[in-house]
Amino acid sequence: MADTRPQEAPLATQQFIEIKGTKNGVVILKNGGLRQILMVSGMNFDLKSEEEQEAITFAYQSFLNSLNFSLQIFIHSRKLNIERYLDNLSKLEVGEANPLLRTQIAEYREFIRAFVAENAIMNKAFFVVVPFDPVQLPEMGKAVTKKFFGMFSKTTPSIAGDEDKNLDQYLGQLSQRADQVVSGLNQIGLRAVPLNDDEVAELFYNLYNPEATEKKGLEISKNSA
Repeated sequence: MADTRPQEAPLATQQFIEIKGTKNGVVILKNGGLRQILMVSGMNFDLKSEEEQEAITFAYQSFLNSLNFSLQIFIHSRKLNIERYLDNLSKLEVGEANPLLRTQIAEYREFIRAFVAENAIMNKAFFVVVPFDPVQLPEMGKAVTKKFFGMFSKTTPSIAGDEDKNLDQYLGQLSQRADQVVSGLNQIGLRAVPLNDDEVAELFYNLYNPEATEKKGLEISKNSA
């Protein structure tokens, strides 16, 4: 006999992601927490002299000791997306008047395409996540009993009630933390730039689709300070 029981609808992917949305590049979590994601430039530490390595290590230690909040540092490795590069080569090929150069560009483009297809070229990006978790204090107008038992309940920090009213204030405090981190990294010789809304969406698309080639490469904007 066929099973006539109603089948449960598959859960949407969004239900497994603790992200409510973004605003001005800041990730807003479902529990009210805020996260600013900074993309950080790399450094070839091994090519530095011994004195330079010691100075960098000391500066990094001082930077960490200056913080009164936690940080998350992670490296994101993805298969390099060369479609834009190949498209540029195709445009050069079409616009080249010299037949010999046009042929060489076409052969080079096909060589790059075949090489990347057989050999995974990985791209590494470095990120620092700056957190801010606002603590919601009990309102004075609530019943005494509710306040009393609420003290013993396990709740995550959240923005409730006056979320819109307080969000700008919380964003300002997070921005101060992010500025402190950027300044500290600059002293080490590392450049840090906050991601905007589109770049945050791109990053999480890449994170939650590990089997797919990244849609585009995230880069530190040359126009950013």
